[in-house]
Amino acid sequence: MARTVTLGVVQFACTAEVAENVATAERMVRAAAAEGANIVLVQELFEGPYFCSEQRPDEFARARPLDGHPTVAHFARLAAELGVVIPISVFEKANRAYFNSVVLLDADGREAGRYRKSHIPDGVGYQEKYYFNPGDTGFRVFDTRFGRIGIGICWDQWFPEAARAMALKGAELILYPTAIGSEPPDPTIDSRDHWQIVMRGHAAANLTPVAAANRVGTERGPDGTEITFYGSSFVAGPTGGMLGCAPRTGEAVLTATFDLDAIAAQRAGWGLFRDRRPDLYAPLMTLDGG
Repeated sequence: MARTVTLGVVQFACTAEVAENVATAERMVRAAAAEGANIVLVQELFEGPYFCSEQRPDEFARARPLDGHPTVAHFARLAAELGVVIPISVFEKANRAYFNSVVLLDADGREAGRYRKSHIPDGVGYQEKYYFNPGDTGFRVFDTRFGRIGIGICWDQWFPEAARAMALKGAELILYPTAIGSEPPDPTIDSRDHWQIVMRGHAAANLTPVAAANRVGTERGPDGTEITFYGSSFVAGPTGGMLGCAPRTGEAVLTATFDLDAIAAQRAGWGLFRDRRPDLYAPLMTLDGG
């Protein structure tokens, strides 16, 4: 008997009001569930604008502990009501530390696990090292009602080691909540295709479906930094083929259905994991390949 799962991905523009963004995310999750989604991926840090475009100490007030987090609690109730799995991206405060984190909510509303973003970018418009400590959870895979899910966050998606680590740990789906768009130093740079190709490569190399949820809209920080987020949220199948891609602008709901057992058989038969040579990969454990 096939073990099928329908993955939903949503994208939308964020405003300055947390309650408004939470309501929009709930509306989009409900729309995906109405289309049959068992898992619904929402974009990175959707509670507000992408505040990391500038270094502003007042933005730390956005952070909350994960235990008792009101947005997490809200979506835990929604996950239980709809019977869907929802990864929730939030700005976490843990004593004196701050993390870019995801709480994965299972289809009964209970927490399946937590992940803290490992790779933290630092560039004009994406100044996350000012806000976030490097994650200390390692790459994790979570058991849910609808399969084993690996979670990375935005910049993590550029690193093949992260996707491979999750695949080795048994991920049947790899999901990336994201916030990416134009580059303030050079607005002519358009990384959309590069961004998608990298993750489609992860899917193909690991014979594991990959999906990313990105925000849309132009956001301007208080100091004038402007980013236009290019949407284009997508789902790639286990051989890297594009199964659905949202537009660059506007709200969107994508769904794709997978037979996880058939994919597992395909993965085993292809031999990519059988023929790995970890004894030769020591350079990957270094910064300089030495």
